[in-house]
Amino acid sequence: MRTLPDAVAAHLAGGVTTLCRCWSLRRRDGVALGFTDHDRDLTFSGLVHAAGTGLEAAEASAESGLAVSGGDVAGALSSLGLTEADIAGGLYDGASVETWLVDWTNPETRLLLDLGTVGEVRRTGDAFVAEIRGLTDRLDAERGRTYRATCGADLGDARCRVDLAGWRVTGTVAGVPEPATLAVTLAGGFDDGAFTGGRLTWGDGANAGLGMDVRLQLGGLIELWERPPRPVAPGDGFTLTAGCDKRLATCRDRFANAVNFQGFPHMPGNDAVLRVVPGSAPVLDGGSLFR
Repeated sequence: MRTLPDAVAAHLAGGVTTLCRCWSLRRRDGVALGFTDHDRDLTFSGLVHAAGTGLEAAEASAESGLAVSGGDVAGALSSLGLTEADIAGGLYDGASVETWLVDWTNPETRLLLDLGTVGEVRRTGDAFVAEIRGLTDRLDAERGRTYRATCGADLGDARCRVDLAGWRVTGTVAGVPEPATLAVTLAGGFDDGAFTGGRLTWGDGANAGLGMDVRLQLGGLIELWERPPRPVAPGDGFTLTAGCDKRLATCRDRFANAVNFQGFPHMPGNDAVLRVVPGSAPVLDGGSLFR
């Protein structure tokens, strides 16, 4: 059983309530935003919770055990901090959210309903529905090492130890033949495919500061997994970081880093389980075992 703060308990016992919901959102880049379903702005904890966003609690659920609980928040994209470009650019991925029940006549009388993170955001026209995942969602995150043939490290991290200084290159956009394809000019020479699976970080232009995954790199042509959230113009600068397919051959031949390979390349695969016993193939032909 949860013990309510005295002020909240007294307000609920009064018969007539003046309650609304507020959401305090903090992105991973440090930006804090507040929203409320009330008809005027509310301020508490030094954060203004803006009204007029069309934000409302669409659905909420509570699960027993270790199942992930959470809910949905629906609203309209507006100029009060939420834009389609920012959502598409991943600025709200993993953002922390506090859900409050607030007495709008006295915001100091409030109750913290839930803590969570922003999950999937679905957009339709000028509206969106954001999934709020409970704290148990963190239990689904991978911890420690996994037993697999490919490398479990990320290129350049503390376990990989590859110095990325020699695997980065700057460039500029020469043209945009397709929404997710860039014709570029790179400052250095690299083999085709060196940046396939890598990362492109915009240095200037409308997408400055955003990072995107590279699907394919062939010479001066880069294909991204998703189109940039904001328009790209010729001359926009970026930095490319090489990618790695996490195979032992790539680690050894391209990066000369086999000593730090974090996989188990000699682990038997499914073919070892399905392979027939040597010498038994003529018998295991689908025919009768008693002929």
